[in-house]
Amino acid sequence: MKSEFITKKSDYALVLGRRGSRVSRLIVMKILANELEHSRCGLVVSKRVGKAVVRNRVRRRLREILRQIQLKPGWDIVFIARAAVAGAKYADIEKEVRILLTQANIIAGDYEEAFSGPN
Repeated sequence: MKSEFITKKSDYALVLGRRGSRVSRLIVMKILANELEHSRCGLVVSKRVGKAVVRNRVRRRLREILRQIQLKPGWDIVFIARAAVAGAKYADIEKEVRILLTQANIIAGDYEEAFSGPN
């Protein structure tokens, strides 16, 4: 299942307005249940991360990571990049995204059983 992306400002506001979030060294993740048959993702990469070239590279990496992960349907997820993500390796970003999604029990498939460790 291909995950779609959140595009409307009002949809971002709903998810970002939630109090709870999951935090890692590189990324903050906010989630909200939706009534759709698929999950949608949104990316927030502020100017604190770096100049336009760096921000765009971070967005491309996050989109590619999310393209490869199969998500359970019915969730709106917003990933907020922290400043440290600019200097991080692709593998480190992917690992943290997978950890956050696994903690929230949103990944569908075999990965969550193989990766769920003590955290």
